Amino acid sequence: MSGRVESDSVSGSRDSPTVDNGSQRGASSGETGSRGHSLTEGVLEISGEWPLHHGGSLRDVRLAWRLAGVADAPLVCAMGGVWCDRRLYEPDDPRRGCWREIVGPGRPLDADRHCILSFDYLGGKGESTGPASGGEFPSISTYDQANALARLLDHLRVREVRAIVGGSYGGMVALAFAERSPERVGALVTVSAADRAHPMAVAWHSIQRHIVRFAIGCGRGSEGLQLARAVGMSTYRSSEEFAARFPALPRLESGRFVFPVEQYLFADNPEWVARFRPEAFLALSESLDLHRVDAARIFVPTAAVAAREDQLVPLADVRGLGARLGNARVHEISSIYGHDAYLRESEQLRKILAVWPS
Repeated sequence: MSGRVESDSVSGSRDSPTVDNGSQRGASSGETGSRGHSLTEGVLEISGEWPLHHGGSLRDVRLAWRLAGVADAPLVCAMGGVWCDRRLYEPDDPRRGCWREIVGPGRPLDADRHCILSFDYLGGKGESTGPASGGEFPSISTYDQANALARLLDHLRVREVRAIVGGSYGGMVALAFAERSPERVGALVTVSAADRAHPMAVAWHSIQRHIVRFAIGCGRGSEGLQLARAVGMSTYRSSEEFAARFPALPRLESGRFVFPVEQYLFADNPEWVARFRPEAFLALSESLDLHRVDAARIFVPTAAVAAREDQLVPLADVRGLGARLGNARVHEISSIYGHDAYLRESEQLRKILAVWPS
């Protein structure tokens, strides 16, 4: 049964690491609308050595995953940005979840009509294998994340997903998966993502990583991560939005001027930083910049969505991706949210997602 969780097993190759069933926990179910809404989470444990695309390896890998939505509905994999994890939305609290405006019951990627698979990235902030505090971690490629998804599908006994919907880094991983495993996905929707990192984005990310490494060396990694996130937030949105939101003059507080945009950049930083190790940020930030796939080898039907105001993934790069892909349509939208259009433009994305994952 394509695009749904199956009951029969999927055999792996003889030279693959041993796959254990792992733990399955936190299962719950409830009613949403006329169909049952279920939530299942688990951790897939893969024993043995896992070779990585850029060299080196991981050992005894853990992959934390979640299935949410209608259990017997078409299966769609959804992946957000580097700050995201498997908790894209929370059924019992619409204010929580890292992709809650796009994914969930009644959202553009509707959990009342789909079963949605998500997972914690390797090297990221969740419960999948990642760097320890103060430890080193090998370079992670979007191909490695795509390999993780393929192993997870094997574990769940899924031959093919109906679609993969990826925003930002998740869109990059979706492209890598489609290149390596085209027979396992019916369609792609990528938002704010291209087939390679733009040099200007790499420049900003490099500054962020230097800040975090310097802070770690001083024993103040969390403070460095707060600064790095503030730098990032200044690139995620558009200049038009900042001009409209922060026209007010600075206020004198404790002997110095504080600017409205400055308050915005640091307002929720402590909350975010508390959920993210500095070393995990370094791993995924580097993975963003190492991303490069061969778009000419991708023939999976793809909707590539670009915001004209995106500073990190310029419109020209998405147009170039569309030209190189074998079967693609580029959707150009306008958004004051810039790169964060993938997080915020629910109505514009609803029109696209209503067609592509169907």
